Amino acid sequence: MTRQMTGAKMVVQALKDQGVDTVFGYPGGAVLPIYDEIFQQNDIKHILVRHEQGATHAAEGYARSTGKPGVVLVTSGPGATNAVTGMTDALMDSIPLIVLTGQVPTFMIGNDAFQEADTVGITRPCTKHNWLVKDTNKLAETIHQAFHVAISGRPGPVLVDIPKDVQFATGTYVEPRKAKTSHYQPQVKGDIEAITHAVEMLERAKRPIIYSGGGVINSGPAASQLLRELVGATGAPITSTLMGLGAYPASGKEWIGMLGMHGTYEANLAMHDCDYMLCIGARFDDRITGRIDAFSPNSFKVHIDIDPSSINKNVHVDCPIVGDIGHVLEDLLRIWKARGRKLNTEAQPKWWGKIGEWKARNCLSYKNSDKIIKPQYALQRLEALTKHRDRYITTEVGQHQMWAAQFLGFEDPHRWMTSGGLGTMGYGFPASIGVQIAHPDALVINVAGEASWLMNMQEMGTAMQFRTPVKQFILNNERLGMVRQWQELLHGERYSSSWSESLPDFVKLAEAFGAKGIRCSDPAKLDDAIQEMLDHDGPVIFDCLVEKHENCFPMIPSGKAHNEMLLGDADTQGVIDAGGSVLV
Repeated sequence: MTRQMTGAKMVVQALKDQGVDTVFGYPGGAVLPIYDEIFQQNDIKHILVRHEQGATHAAEGYARSTGKPGVVLVTSGPGATNAVTGMTDALMDSIPLIVLTGQVPTFMIGNDAFQEADTVGITRPCTKHNWLVKDTNKLAETIHQAFHVAISGRPGPVLVDIPKDVQFATGTYVEPRKAKTSHYQPQVKGDIEAITHAVEMLERAKRPIIYSGGGVINSGPAASQLLRELVGATGAPITSTLMGLGAYPASGKEWIGMLGMHGTYEANLAMHDCDYMLCIGARFDDRITGRIDAFSPNSFKVHIDIDPSSINKNVHVDCPIVGDIGHVLEDLLRIWKARGRKLNTEAQPKWWGKIGEWKARNCLSYKNSDKIIKPQYALQRLEALTKHRDRYITTEVGQHQMWAAQFLGFEDPHRWMTSGGLGTMGYGFPASIGVQIAHPDALVINVAGEASWLMNMQEMGTAMQFRTPVKQFILNNERLGMVRQWQELLHGERYSSSWSESLPDFVKLAEAFGAKGIRCSDPAKLDDAIQEMLDHDGPVIFDCLVEKHENCFPMIPSGKAHNEMLLGDADTQGVIDAGGSVLV
């Protein structure tokens, strides 16, 4: 039996049939019919944000913390263009988003009508796929296809642009099981010969390393469990990208820390010196590789990824394997066990001995102070006071983001939400709201810098309206910290526009929204202040006044290799080579 309904009703019905419980959005003239249908039902909660960029980042937080696609609903023209940053962010970080945009009526498209924009043209580069639906009879099926594309293969954002007359018109509703999706079926099973070759080379490796990325988390819980089994069984050291934190526990004995520009000394040098690299669900981006021609120069490289376009794009690999991480790791472990669980056991202790020497440098050390709060100390205390809680962390972008990755430990996937590929200032606050909506009883903390936080400060209204007790932990150094650091180290200390001028009083700002504000500048009072934040049952803005000119180390300068790192520990600041010599 066919079901006739308006386009607007189809949108809501399609979302219900896809299991959607929350939509993040902002109304406008071109989507009022859909909003009218949302008003007349109670199954889907609508979260009214204060800016469309906030909607996309909140949906990203929801998606990353649940593994389900986030859904955004915005109007035409500026509503759609305001969502572009969030869609690009989701595309770079492989986050599944469904963005529904209103459009002027079909007969007005191309006439420069009020609030008209070529949404499909504008968003084509920043979505996996997008659609302009001009026929109400095709609307439901298109939405179901959008969900399929967003979550299949490498996840990402999709957009459906819906003219207002299509929302008003009546058509036939198509159920999800009847929607045509067979045209997009990414490969999930890896080539057995390639997997066997990867196992053969692993058996011989003297200095293996496992390099995991966000693709492990995107693949689902089974992939993370299989990764942990592989690491435990082989005893190989494991490092991770920024996006992959939590797939393997930070407390695991094989964990050697995060890799890349602000990764640990031991992880970067192990990557440089390894003879076998197993890259799982990462894409060799520039923040990981440093100088391409000097990246892990003597290793046999295996790359497992569900996205064929990511393989050999940045770094040539010796053994490419296209497939879903969970399926490929399952086959890899099965083949390795069937071949007798062989490893180069004679070489492994020597490899771990060398890694131990690198670890002994204690690359995250810093000069603490009893006069002013060091940002590293602030995060160490936040970790100590929250690590046993049901905790989710989001971040803004900058020095604080890297310190959070260095000093906060993640034992499970889906607990760490940050903007990796695009580096979007303003991401963390709305993302924290999306996480809190998905996990109302959990502790959700956004680690922020004062400059990044101000990018989307208006979402404090959203936090208050929907009673989301998100904690905004602002490391306030009154500087654009990472910009200032690069200017100091690489641009002759010419601090061009990197001071945060005319900052608000964050405590008064919190109170203006009806939230709680806390300020702390004394290291001796920091624990009590953090505990006060944790004990409060509503939103908090915590203004943590920290050292203004602290730099984030280790650091691989732009254009340098992994063994040309800047270290800034308690004893020295200089470039450290693989032998441990200072090359100031």
